[in-house]
Amino acid sequence: MLQAVIFDMDGVICHTNPFHSIAFQQFFAKRNLNPTEEEYAAHMYGKNNGYILSHFLGRKIEGEELALLEDEKEGLFREIYKEEVNPIAGYMEFFEKLKSAEILTAVATSAPRANLDLIIGTLGIGNQMQSQLASEDVAKHKPDPEVYLKSASKLGVKPENCLVFEDSFSGASAGINAGMKVVGVLSSHTKEELPVCDLYIDDYTGLGINDLGRLFK
Repeated sequence: MLQAVIFDMDGVICHTNPFHSIAFQQFFAKRNLNPTEEEYAAHMYGKNNGYILSHFLGRKIEGEELALLEDEKEGLFREIYKEEVNPIAGYMEFFEKLKSAEILTAVATSAPRANLDLIIGTLGIGNQMQSQLASEDVAKHKPDPEVYLKSASKLGVKPENCLVFEDSFSGASAGINAGMKVVGVLSSHTKEELPVCDLYIDDYTGLGINDLGRLFK
């Protein structure tokens, strides 16, 4: 039965990908690199910064260098995005329904903690999230299920009673690998670009608890 809902953040709570693109464009332009939107779609959305930076800079970026470059890029993102924080259509109403039904809620993102604090803080829902995990909280990134299994553990709920909302292939795969039901949010990718999910939504408009409960029957 459904006991907990775990949200990814970028592309699931807020449609941040266009703003990440702008931040990366500024970051790479300083280094005389100009990736195309197609390259971003293939190698940025749903990927962690270690992968993204290594791919576009053409060498393995890790350790202290990764921390410094990630900090620079994410700082650019937060500067751009802080005045733009805006949830995906219907999200806040859906979140209220979950709280009214006393369903536990969590966020599990590959983004840094500072991004999570900015978005969840601006939306004012942090105190209603029973677990908040960011990139600093895991050793292995999605598609590894670590962040979702850790979330379930913090919530005190078995994975089979959790429902994950994800928008990327690696993220949806992480939810599936954790043994959870997965809703694919089609904000950045098409159905065909995601693994097979239990349900797909364009946004949260009109989404009800009963729609989700049926997935567990």
